Amino acid sequence: MELKNILEAVLFSAQKPMSPKELQELLAQTAEQAEEEAARSLKKTKQEAITAALEELVREHEHAARSYRLVCVAGSWQFVSQPEFASWIRTLVGQKQRPTRLSQPALETLAIIAYRQPVTRAEIEQIRGVAVDGVMQTLLERDLVEQSGKAEVVGRPSLYSTTPQFLEYFGLRSLEEMPAADELRRIQVQKPESLVTADPGLATAPPEALAEVDMSQMTVAPVETAAAPENKG
Repeated sequence: MELKNILEAVLFSAQKPMSPKELQELLAQTAEQAEEEAARSLKKTKQEAITAALEELVREHEHAARSYRLVCVAGSWQFVSQPEFASWIRTLVGQKQRPTRLSQPALETLAIIAYRQPVTRAEIEQIRGVAVDGVMQTLLERDLVEQSGKAEVVGRPSLYSTTPQFLEYFGLRSLEEMPAADELRRIQVQKPESLVTADPGLATAPPEALAEVDMSQMTVAPVETAAAPENKG
């Protein structure tokens, strides 16, 4: 029994997308319980072999021109129907209410995070030239971005990165499938010469700057933005 046929049966019956790691664990668990030699022989199947078998299934289904196909979105695999059959399937199962579309400011902010992650909110604002409080709240609520750590700078501001939901939203297999954005990558983020914000979540001065600052003489000034803050995502 070929590995690809086993994976096809599992994914066809699964109620959710499955990653190569989940499929690997399923194979190992089955090998522990099964008496068949074929099942036990797959106990130590590597994820690379699983991915290769899935890729072969993709080519076979494309060649057969079936009404469904195997796709990988956000690192997980599932069978989906071909777009041209959407009308009939919609009649059968109904149409899920999709969330509202992202605004242009939200898309611009999301693009900056996607191409420069992990990135602080201050760096996002320096690139966009406006405050992004409302936009960031929208992206966090939609689970398109998440806090992924703390920057190793004064104040330890939060770092933001995209989530698996981001890949699913845009139908991407991985971040490597994003269109090239050389212009975004070339933008130089200018760090302030000294600490200029009372909000530790926006501090961007490097740790070594502390040695050059007389803390007893330091005054705190508010951060200025190039435009009024955006309150809607």
